[in-house]
Amino acid sequence: MSYKRFGLLLPLSLGYVLDASAAGWEEKYYNPMPEASDVVLPMPCEGSMVFRKVFIPVAGPLDDYPINIGQDGAEYGYVEQTRPTFIAGSFTGAKNDKSRYYLMAKYEMSQLQYAALTEATCPTAATKMRLPQTAVSWVQAIEAADKYNLWLRKNAAGKLPKEDGAQGFLRLPTEVEWEFAARGGLEVGAAEFRDTHYPMPEGINAYEWFAGAQSSNGTVQLTGLQKPNPLGLHDMLGNVDEMMFEPFRLNKLDRQHGQAGGYVVRGGNYLTAQADLRTALRKEEPYYNAEGQVKNKTTGLRLVMVSPTLTSRERVASIESSWKKLGTGSKETESADKGTVQSLNNLASGVEDKALKEKLQALENQLRASNQQQEETRDQAIRASLNLGAFLCTKMLDDGQYVDFLQKNYKLNCESADKDASCDMRKTKLDEQKDRLHKLSRYYASSLVESATLYGQPLLETQVPVMEEIITRNKQLQDLKPYLRTHWANQKAFLQKQKIDTEAWLTSCKTVSQ
Repeated sequence: MSYKRFGLLLPLSLGYVLDASAAGWEEKYYNPMPEASDVVLPMPCEGSMVFRKVFIPVAGPLDDYPINIGQDGAEYGYVEQTRPTFIAGSFTGAKNDKSRYYLMAKYEMSQLQYAALTEATCPTAATKMRLPQTAVSWVQAIEAADKYNLWLRKNAAGKLPKEDGAQGFLRLPTEVEWEFAARGGLEVGAAEFRDTHYPMPEGINAYEWFAGAQSSNGTVQLTGLQKPNPLGLHDMLGNVDEMMFEPFRLNKLDRQHGQAGGYVVRGGNYLTAQADLRTALRKEEPYYNAEGQVKNKTTGLRLVMVSPTLTSRERVASIESSWKKLGTGSKETESADKGTVQSLNNLASGVEDKALKEKLQALENQLRASNQQQEETRDQAIRASLNLGAFLCTKMLDDGQYVDFLQKNYKLNCESADKDASCDMRKTKLDEQKDRLHKLSRYYASSLVESATLYGQPLLETQVPVMEEIITRNKQLQDLKPYLRTHWANQKAFLQKQKIDTEAWLTSCKTVSQ
């Protein structure tokens, strides 16, 4: 990489005086644990910052994905109580992708990277400068992000991801963006996502820095020394606290309190006790104290790359069209509430009394919101039923093949003139496994028929690609993909023919090809 490649002759207004003799950074200084799917953006001083894609299984600009964040516990309930929320990605990938994503920095911002953005002269790359940048205020963090954004637009605009033609931009993460990524996103299962921290097969000492001689020993550590979380992000918990974009709010059970306070820091640091290290950990820091802007030696930052929401007239028109349909039912389902919403709309349109019109419109919006919530809950239940169907299909394959194996052995050893002495035992075992497979097949059939009858083909069909995307993004679940397709084929056959064919469904699951 050369300065000329990106035209690093920056205006003095940005505060850079670049040394033309400075050498570019070796990868070990900005990406000590490289992966093939890393996204690398250039920085001033021939530097780089590495990002990871965080995928969300939604495709439309108004679609979002329901999650729960926080952790239940009486001690910190007013700060960390579990609450439902939603998340969506900024960028679309390939044309037929069923997900969107945002980019999160792979490592906490290092002293080297911060100096490249803020110092008058380029820093000399060194291992010690891989320490995370701390003792900066929230305002300084915003200023660093601003300088990086301006530099990228001036010198590397072609490297910026775009959404609907609009360039992405860097900022501090929101709490939802941070916690979704810290928990492992789509790379972990639902139960693992709700755990106190992401899966750590080799023990927490291999993944995060915390207080005590067995870990940080009271000292901040270089970025990227430990193993990453399932999304490939390093030091999400411990080492240094990370600043969030939005102000701190208390928790009121299923919603946040109305007062906005100081800024939020997340994840804990090298002085946090191991028992306290969790993805729900959050605390408030004031923006200012008696000395001025608050700066802590235990607090650093990590950037995210996102895009604007209203990117073009076409995008706005698409969002407006989708918004008008929210909570009014859809072509997949006709409901009494849909008719009620339309009736309220028609009634409000014909009323001249302003106060009454406003009341009717408020009722319409409340009903739409209630309908929308029910639809989202229904879609979650549909995805759960598809996931169950795919899993049961794997069990039928395993149990079916085992019965075939027992049957073959019994035939070889017990259906000939020279009967084996163990034939009675073999027959008992074979009958037990046949009975087990029969019960499993009946349970699978009941689940398939109940789900098909309850939701119908249009609603189920809408959620199949969403569930497939969730499975695809999770390395532990990827083997389920052909079983999901087989299960959906079985369910679709029932919906079209209304014929319960347990034996055919068993056969299809037993012959799944990966």
